[in-house]
Amino acid sequence: MHNLLTRVNNLSALLSSCLMGLVAVIALSSFLIEANMAAPKGVVSILAIKSAPAKTPHFRVRHQDVTFTKFNITADLSTLFHWNTKQVFVYLQAEYNNTQGVHNEVVIWDKIIHSKDEARLSLVDKHKYAFRELSTSFENIEPASYALKYNVMPYVGLLTYGEAARSEEPVAFPEVKTLQ
Repeated sequence: MHNLLTRVNNLSALLSSCLMGLVAVIALSSFLIEANMAAPKGVVSILAIKSAPAKTPHFRVRHQDVTFTKFNITADLSTLFHWNTKQVFVYLQAEYNNTQGVHNEVVIWDKIIHSKDEARLSLVDKHKYAFRELSTSFENIEPASYALKYNVMPYVGLLTYGEAARSEEPVAFPEVKTLQ
């Protein structure tokens, strides 16, 4: 009655429907687990900030200031790991408004955490990425607040974003000095 091609098509349609149903159940259960988990806690403190004019060949015509940041992070992100967590992307972000009133969010450090064993952070480090002000100078800019944020990457399901810690109070940018 049915040829081989029709039977293979029906079987593959049934199997793909079952597979999609299984993936939907996994994603839903993962979402419910994450909704009932405790939020991670941490502390971010800025130890030192120095500002200097940038000296790169790419910006010869345009003067730009760059800021060097040293910070202390203590956080326990182990509550983010469960059976559906592949990895967690953690980053330190500086948030400030420039002189034109534009809200800026700049990532200055990041790390990928692969397991629950690596999820307890206790480090004193410096910026990993350049922190430059596009309007050329950090003068007359409001103080920046720093936040430790995360992105949970599951095996199946939606990415989850959150904030683990924030600096106690905004930190002012220092006067620009030439570094020796």
